[in-house]
Amino acid sequence: MIETDSKLEWIAPDSKASTDILEFVQSGIELDSPPKQVEDNPFWSKVNGLETELWLDSGDLDSIDPLWCSNFSALTTNNSLLNKEVQKDTYTDYVPQADKVLPSLGDEVRVRELAFVLNVRHALRLVQRFRCRVSVELHTDVAFDTEASLAYARRCHAICPEFFVVKIPFTPEGLIAIRKLRAEGIEVNCTLGFSARENYVATALANPSYVNVFLGRLNSYVSDNELGAGDLVGERATIASQHEVNTFTRGLPMTKTRQIAASLRDASQLPQLAGVDVITMPPKIAEQAQEVLDQPWQSRLNDLYATPLDPKIDPESVRLEKLWDVTKQERNYVQKMILNPPGSAEELVSSAYEHEVGDLFPAFSEAERDQIASDGKVPNHDRWAARIQSGDLAIDSLMTHAGLASFAASQKELDDRIRTLLGHA
Repeated sequence: MIETDSKLEWIAPDSKASTDILEFVQSGIELDSPPKQVEDNPFWSKVNGLETELWLDSGDLDSIDPLWCSNFSALTTNNSLLNKEVQKDTYTDYVPQADKVLPSLGDEVRVRELAFVLNVRHALRLVQRFRCRVSVELHTDVAFDTEASLAYARRCHAICPEFFVVKIPFTPEGLIAIRKLRAEGIEVNCTLGFSARENYVATALANPSYVNVFLGRLNSYVSDNELGAGDLVGERATIASQHEVNTFTRGLPMTKTRQIAASLRDASQLPQLAGVDVITMPPKIAEQAQEVLDQPWQSRLNDLYATPLDPKIDPESVRLEKLWDVTKQERNYVQKMILNPPGSAEELVSSAYEHEVGDLFPAFSEAERDQIASDGKVPNHDRWAARIQSGDLAIDSLMTHAGLASFAASQKELDDRIRTLLGHA
């Protein structure tokens, strides 16, 4: 029942315990009845007409409900969004009930299992209400563990194979897991991407169903660190990434991977992203858009946005081009990995350093990881400028780790809430 490698323990997907948990999570969820009937919204139909799919970035059923129409096709959740639901006491009684279904487990794996149960149960409730695909995130503990990622992803998929899309972050271990899951036909959203080159690598090596650019965070990195205004940095990276995932290498056919524009901060960003495969937005942005936007929509995929730095900033200490350019070395690296697929995260990383693109997967000391976590979603650029200038690190890979640290903080709040609910049982 319990399997382990050198890092984590998990419940095996083919075990009785896994089956018991699946049945418990599915109990009371009705997916056979017809879904709620919704109509087109003329405002959003204009965006759909540019072959852009629209998602809502929320797990709050009450916020989603008044906005939901046939123009929206999916929902995406994460540990931060789920944590908000759990902190509202939505699952106060459910957690102790779920705990009774679990076998005898140590505290760490027990809490991780209950977090998994909450994630998939809430996602099922979203599917039941809106009958759409729901992107479901795994526990942040498994981000650097391929085998644990595989186990939880397979179990997640088994609970609702028609509608669940499993989110796995852009880490070496995650890429290896995504490649295997996609070979099994499991839909995967490769999350926490921040550049064209990260998504080029992910698309070519792992063929995820979706890749992301968290564009709002990129704009904030530039503006909050006073490197420039920050306008359109994330938008430019997203459009460049869209082109790379469509034709991930010269001479090869189109891939099945689709680009998501994520982390929107304002409705004004929507027209600048028109034509991107998928735009996911919080409900407040969708509400704002319907109130303030009133112009013809046209694809911006051929636009090249200007993203100037402040004149006093040394461009070599920022290297914004890493967000939208894919170098010859990166293409050579990918070609080698396609011809000789890596069997482990270690092979993936060592080959990156051999091809002089090690800044895709930078190493951090424990103290540096603590610094990233303390900074939150937007790192302090001055702390990392020397490494960026040396080529040892890049904004995209730094932001990926910052994103993981931010989600881990929310995950800890959720885990602590679970422990509290168990203590009150």
